[in-house]
Amino acid sequence: MQNTPLETTQGTPPQRDRSRDPRLPRSVQAIYLKPLKRKAEYGSPSCDLQLRSYSARNVEFVADFALRAAYYLGLPAAGPIPLPRITERWTVPRSNFIFKKSQENFERITLRRMIQIQDGHPETVEIWLAFLRKHAYYGVGMKANVWQHEKLGVGKTMDVSLENLKQSVESKWAHFGRRKTLEISGRAYEMMSDDSFEHLAENPARSSQ
Repeated sequence: MQNTPLETTQGTPPQRDRSRDPRLPRSVQAIYLKPLKRKAEYGSPSCDLQLRSYSARNVEFVADFALRAAYYLGLPAAGPIPLPRITERWTVPRSNFIFKKSQENFERITLRRMIQIQDGHPETVEIWLAFLRKHAYYGVGMKANVWQHEKLGVGKTMDVSLENLKQSVESKWAHFGRRKTLEISGRAYEMMSDDSFEHLAENPARSSQ
């Protein structure tokens, strides 16, 4: 018998049939994809969320998390928009007197990203911000500018609310600094205006006897 050598091909590994692999759930597949976004109908800004961090990895992670949370809350979000870096430098002398020229330099770079919410309901925006505060990531600071829109003729409603506020505050300002109610203060005034109290106040020596 004659042995024939097997033919081998170098550099082409055997292909794997991935059709039989278990399919991941949609929620797990979404982690490896870009966050979904909803389109704004009017483009009216409701909230500008600014993220700051010294690490690019942390700020990108929080921006991705915020966009996903906005999508599932039904908020149209735009971003993350890269903002200019904030560069800070310090020079600290290592010693004094004749060794003052021996100095050390420090630098700190702050990375920023902005996410804008458009056409969002104020209550939904507050829920979104509260959710982000609850699940805050270490090393990332957040700053939010929120806008609220009112109907036409808001000045008239503000005047009415101001009058109601004044009436509710005047009674409290009258006894500012005291924890006494009106009944207690009225009884104290009656006691001080009594004739026997005035007599004792005029002659304190007799009251001590």
